[in-house]
Amino acid sequence: MELEKQADQLEQIRTKLGQALCKDAEFTEFGASSHRYKLKEKLTAGELADWEAQYGIRLPEPFARFLTEIGNGGAGPYYGIYPLAQATSYTELPALQGRAVLRPGMTAEEWNLLTEPLTGERDISDEEYEEARNKALGGMLCIGTQGCEYEMYLVLEGEHRGRIVYTSEFFPDRPFFFVYEDNFLDWYERWLDEIILDYDNAWFGSRLPGDENTLIQLYRNTPDGKLQAKALEAMFKFKRIAPSTLEFLSNVAGQSSRDAGTAISLLCKTSFAAGRPYLLKLLQSDDAEGSLRALSILHTYGKNEDRTEFIPVIQQRLERINDAETLRYAGYILNDCDAVNFHDFAPFLCHTSLVMQTTAIYAVRDCGNKQESWQIIEQMFRTGGTEVLRSSISHWDVIPHEKLLPYYKAIWPEYKGNPNFREKFTACLRELHLPDDYFG
Repeated sequence: MELEKQADQLEQIRTKLGQALCKDAEFTEFGASSHRYKLKEKLTAGELADWEAQYGIRLPEPFARFLTEIGNGGAGPYYGIYPLAQATSYTELPALQGRAVLRPGMTAEEWNLLTEPLTGERDISDEEYEEARNKALGGMLCIGTQGCEYEMYLVLEGEHRGRIVYTSEFFPDRPFFFVYEDNFLDWYERWLDEIILDYDNAWFGSRLPGDENTLIQLYRNTPDGKLQAKALEAMFKFKRIAPSTLEFLSNVAGQSSRDAGTAISLLCKTSFAAGRPYLLKLLQSDDAEGSLRALSILHTYGKNEDRTEFIPVIQQRLERINDAETLRYAGYILNDCDAVNFHDFAPFLCHTSLVMQTTAIYAVRDCGNKQESWQIIEQMFRTGGTEVLRSSISHWDVIPHEKLLPYYKAIWPEYKGNPNFREKFTACLRELHLPDDYFG
């Protein structure tokens, strides 16, 4: 029965590959320009048997049938599926033939214990490092890349044989991610389905599967708060949503629950008009974390929207901001809307925190006539030191005011050898009717 199901699924995959190509004829999906929905020549049964005999490994049936009945690599999620020989060359032999130790739901403590030699501060030899790495990646085959340090592995043995694992560099508290599908073919077919349905495929496989209704019902019916959060997060793959989903998200957004921020973000992503009142309320709240979330959403999804009503609220909140991330987003939005006032940012320019100062410097970069605020700038230079002075030169150029000249003169040796910066210093001097060699 399972073999018949796989045969039907393989036929569906052949059909859907053509449909995906028609849907993405311009190869705009992530990685599509690399594989162009083309498959490599299929492996023969004899070639597969030779490989399995050589390495003493039997490939999971769904993947083996893909290689022999669909193609030996090519089109697939991200940058595609490696041909078997290439996959083998990218997998260390001790790992390939090792025991699989990873599992879904591995706790941070279990992961840290496993990877401590790879992430800890103690020095270890190259041999010890390779042994620890091969243990962590044991019993798996590298079948493709997502780009940068992210790879896709297939579990070859053990309880989770046939599952796909997304890996990255080894970091404490960050176990590798098992995708939700139980086997290669289900994962591969889901990739095709989501392209055909025009979902956002940028992080394919990292979110729960399912259409709008499936995810809504999961959210409503599960008592598991973490699963509810995952159901909402999965909705970010939808580029457009139905009116019934908008209504559902509006109900979640209005309940002041832990998921309200996510629901507001989803509303603004798909229908900014529907999310606007909830976003404004979140921004006006006394919750600092909520304020940051609101600014982030407004910056991400409101770029092409009328943000006039948000500006006075942001300006009023400035005096209550006490972290650089919130200040950064406030600066982005006010600058985009041509609503940055230099004096509003004065407390941050003269802040005791270097990070707050440099964030504020960038926020007011487009404010004109900075020399009129020379007293604020002088205080900033006096309290902030060399790093703040460098940041201001980088983002503001050199402000032509006589009271600021001593600070520029002190740092001039760092810049005089750079033609671009030398010209900025010279322009300042000329505006003040001083000789070009004033700084020495």
